[in-house]
Amino acid sequence: MTRVLIADDEDSMRSLVARAIAMDGHETVTAQDGAEALEVLTRDEGAFDLLLTDIQMPVMDGIALALTAARDFPALKILLMTGFAHQRERASGLEAIVHDVVTKPFSVADIRTAVADALAARKSA
Repeated sequence: MTRVLIADDEDSMRSLVARAIAMDGHETVTAQDGAEALEVLTRDEGAFDLLLTDIQMPVMDGIALALTAARDFPALKILLMTGFAHQRERASGLEAIVHDVVTKPFSVADIRTAVADALAARKSA
């Protein structure tokens, strides 16, 4: 079973994404910001297949989380989410460590497809 760590400061978005991904049989773990997600990654020694993180969050944003996670756990696939165009621009240039940026709002089908694509890319890498 694949493990997905979801980091988003919005409770409703975190639970929607977790439920959507669980529909495909993935185990989900959630965190409310980047710092908590990094604690989970460190505690579990990076034992996740995918990190799905919002870009704009308090404490530690998704880009700082992605940079740290990619450095410490290079096999981890990373997907970013954002509802803000300027945040999407911040993610440009991170193609080497980020599989894709999913634009909010998205449908359940959109996020499930994005996760499946990222996981398929991880397996073929």
